[in-house]
Amino acid sequence: MSSLEKIAGRRAELDELAESLAKQLAEVDAEREELAVAERVLRRLYEQEAEAAGQDAGLPQQVQVAGRSILKVPHRREVVDASALPGDYRRMLQIVQATGGPDVGAELGIDAVVPGRLEPLRGKLSKLAVRGWLHKLPNGTFTIRA
Repeated sequence: MSSLEKIAGRRAELDELAESLAKQLAEVDAEREELAVAERVLRRLYEQEAEAAGQDAGLPQQVQVAGRSILKVPHRREVVDASALPGDYRRMLQIVQATGGPDVGAELGIDAVVPGRLEPLRGKLSKLAVRGWLHKLPNGTFTIRA
């Protein structure tokens, strides 16, 4: 193999490495941008929570996320009772308490036959479980947390 062939071979290896590194750099830059956005959103949420701490704790609080106003579901340990929850969440707690949990969708008039109709409800019930209001059983149903 001649010196020119060795140089050409090495150049091809370096070109492949440069292409691979450029791809990795683009992925890193994209992830860094996602982290910057997440950081801005969290800072806004923390600021809004600090402002909301001065508000009446008995009323459901709203926070801004990506320019949209959403209701804040407080942790159970943060409030005296369920009256601090938004109305639809209080209704879900009442249904779970009255029925034992599996028929929340039917009680709310949600057609379970239509695919995907129960997913937003399950998300809200899961949020209540994470916040300490409900207990999620292994079979996917929910009960009132004692």
